[in-house]
Amino acid sequence: MTTHEREITAPVDLCLPDGRLNPDAVGWTRTPLHRANLRGWGRTKRWEYWGVVTPTHVIGVVASSIDYAGVHGLYVLDRATGQETATDVVVPLARGVVMPETSGAGRAAARAKRLAIVIDQDPGCTRIRAASHDVSLDLSIPLPPGHESLGVVVPWSDRLFQYTVKDVARPVSGSLTVHGTRHEVSADDSFAVLDHGRGRWPYAMTWNWAAGSAHGRGIQLGDKWTDGTGSTENALLVDGRLHKIGQKLDWQYDREDWLAPWHISGDGVEAVFTPFHEKVARTEMVVVGTETHQCFGTWSGHARTDEGVWVDLGGLVGWAEEAQQRW
Repeated sequence: MTTHEREITAPVDLCLPDGRLNPDAVGWTRTPLHRANLRGWGRTKRWEYWGVVTPTHVIGVVASSIDYAGVHGLYVLDRATGQETATDVVVPLARGVVMPETSGAGRAAARAKRLAIVIDQDPGCTRIRAASHDVSLDLSIPLPPGHESLGVVVPWSDRLFQYTVKDVARPVSGSLTVHGTRHEVSADDSFAVLDHGRGRWPYAMTWNWAAGSAHGRGIQLGDKWTDGTGSTENALLVDGRLHKIGQKLDWQYDREDWLAPWHISGDGVEAVFTPFHEKVARTEMVVVGTETHQCFGTWSGHARTDEGVWVDLGGLVGWAEEAQQRW
């Protein structure tokens, strides 16, 4: 598929020296090329989220700074029983949070009384270590040669903007221990997805995000938060090669029944996501509030490559979500 969006092929700073958005940073990339040289306080958000799907579990690890707080979490779903084990912490003023300026390089870390997260990023591999009272994990996520990821800058204005890297279908191996029981994670049948975010956000925002992974195939889709910006975060991954989808897609899902199938369609995409579990997260702190419905499930349908070849999405596993934020 073709896209109207500009592909960036050389390193670039996200911001100008005064902290405003660098116009040369607006576009998309196949590898992380942006340096998030953010300035200012109060509206700046930085996060690293890794989602991992194995045949037996779904794992979520997030470390973040939203300036006035660090919001961190470690989540595990037992796919057989539906049992959720989660630790979520809020640290005033984001004390102890480390966030590198570049995706895929350096250390991201967060530490609180009940939770510790360390994400070490090298050019060839990312290692995630996390521990709470009930859960510990040590995962290695190698970067296969030639593997591409989707980087996008979304410009709401020259003062409010977001840089995101979405990296799907990464192999992952290591160990997960839940309530004292150790589980091996094998790269043969387990996949990791990255959401790297750096930007300055409006106070209120709603977004959709969906991702799916399998051997040699992956899908990354988003909606709502990019409306009116000229940017999208839609892409198909085939054998490590990214195929950018520039068109806005139509999302149909039932907010009264989140476990009903989700339909996402448009030029070059006809996808159905069928959930098997819904994770609900709500936070209300006077002026700050969030509500997220993240559904885990499987994909079917197809999407088209740049060359016009339709690729089957059957067998992909991942998630689709709606998130409402006041932050």
